[in-house]
Amino acid sequence: MRLASLTVRNFRNLASLDLELPPDGVVIIGDNGHGKTNLLEAVYYLVLFRSLRGAMDRELVRFGEAGFFIAGDASPRVTVGYEIHGRRKKVTANGKEIKRLSDAVGLVVAVVLSPADRSIVDGGPAGRRRYLDVLLSLSDATHLAALTDWKAAMKQRNAALKRGNASEAQAFDRPVAVAAAKVAARRHRWAVEWQSRFTELCTSMGERTAPGMVYSSRHWTPDGAAEGIQENLRLRIERDLRRGTTTVGPHRDDLLLTLGERDIRRFGSAGQQRTAAIALRLLEAQALSTSHDTAPIALFDDVFAELDQDRQERLLLLIKESLPGQAIITAPRDAEVPAALFERPRWRMVGGAIAR
Repeated sequence: MRLASLTVRNFRNLASLDLELPPDGVVIIGDNGHGKTNLLEAVYYLVLFRSLRGAMDRELVRFGEAGFFIAGDASPRVTVGYEIHGRRKKVTANGKEIKRLSDAVGLVVAVVLSPADRSIVDGGPAGRRRYLDVLLSLSDATHLAALTDWKAAMKQRNAALKRGNASEAQAFDRPVAVAAAKVAARRHRWAVEWQSRFTELCTSMGERTAPGMVYSSRHWTPDGAAEGIQENLRLRIERDLRRGTTTVGPHRDDLLLTLGERDIRRFGSAGQQRTAAIALRLLEAQALSTSHDTAPIALFDDVFAELDQDRQERLLLLIKESLPGQAIITAPRDAEVPAALFERPRWRMVGGAIAR
């Protein structure tokens, strides 16, 4: 996939950008705080229509402005506009408005590699669940539908629990369980399918201790499916009433990453955690390439700065295999971009503006 052009208005510190992007991408050099990551975030906003960094939409609007607008020509041409007043968001594809955001997810496909990815590995389970759900939502529309159904049913059940109404809450047990089983099953299948590749990627980047990856669920098993989750919901209704929230479901699960059967999060070094994070992003790229039959756009946010020469060279070989398409690379200095990536045009960013 390639982005031929990008238009940005009033997004973070980017007041007005109209860019024609080369087929192979660009290298953007600029001091920290001048908008390089904001530019990558604007591109990725066209993928999920929400902030890459977890910010609220109103927080993305440039100070003093009424809203923001982003457009990218990726065949189709996708646009999104957001207005603070009324919190209105409008998405179009080739000029036609898309009523449900879920129908637009995946029209543009990109993968971000950043030093912040290490938090997926060394952070809590929520980050790893989000990693799985984003990847699967972009590659499998049925997962996004199941995830949407599960969250809607959970919202209703939790509202009843907060009101202390057990019978009303239990009326949602079946829809919660059915959707939850679909979410957990799809996550589990992905982990089984890609666990050997995760091991290969970590090993290719120099990891010597055997890496592993497995989906761990507290309340779901391949045999029990929805019935097992529903029974667990029934058994824990009193606890849920006391807490005012549902304590059974895929929001309690984890993607366990290991080295020699020990949890990387607890026992891995900073370098090992960084390797595992890069491997996850490369897995994401390969999975999306398979489902979309084209390589996603690669967004490299100062990704090479923390890597020694050997790991840079190893990563470049893997990037050539997993992300062979268009790449937008950012770094504060020329020296922090590997020579192999400088085949692309070089732009400079100053104060939210691009100088060729």
